[in-house]
Amino acid sequence: MNTTNTPLKIDFVSDVSCPWCAVGLGALEEALQKLQGENVQAELHFQPFELNPKMGAQGQDIGEHLAEKYGSTPEQQAQIRNTIRARGAEVGFAFNPEGRGRIWNTFDAHRLLHWAGEEGAPGQQHALKKALMAACHTRSEAMGHHDVLLGCVREVGLDEARAKAILASDEFAQDVREREAFYQSHGIHSVPAVIINDQHLISGGQPAAVFEQALRQIAGA
Repeated sequence: MNTTNTPLKIDFVSDVSCPWCAVGLGALEEALQKLQGENVQAELHFQPFELNPKMGAQGQDIGEHLAEKYGSTPEQQAQIRNTIRARGAEVGFAFNPEGRGRIWNTFDAHRLLHWAGEEGAPGQQHALKKALMAACHTRSEAMGHHDVLLGCVREVGLDEARAKAILASDEFAQDVREREAFYQSHGIHSVPAVIINDQHLISGGQPAAVFEQALRQIAGA
């Protein structure tokens, strides 16, 4: 009888401000849950991607931003929000029914996520990612504000004083930029992008069944 676990290294490339990333993460978690007890050992790593790297510190009205970036009308935006809200409900993620008022720069959130991955206990990076997504998409908080980020740090039991020191400096800034450049140079220009064992790419906020099938095939191979 084979009791060896098949390792699955999963890099989840995403942005805190991306609603489809919240949907995709929920679906991936659901797929991993279904693989429990099947000799699969998954390691989940969160990698940075900024949808709006040039966003100013004051953020921007989200309707105005989407109209400028994609040319979408308020009616189209409302329809997309309804679709995303329904997809989120399928995987247990609640979006604010009124949407978000503003969109923010997320670079500092990525610096904290990198720190959590480097220095946090197992699972704390994952927990911080979920806390940041809930702050952004469920509670519509200002993701460019350090008090919001520190609240998420406290919520998951990470060292708040250490996080505050990071935010007051440029620590991990170069690491985040290098990671972002690495994935962009390898063709990642939209998120979520899920990379398994450094070679298998699953793009977009796919349903849980798609992730489950792919993970089973890769583990079986």
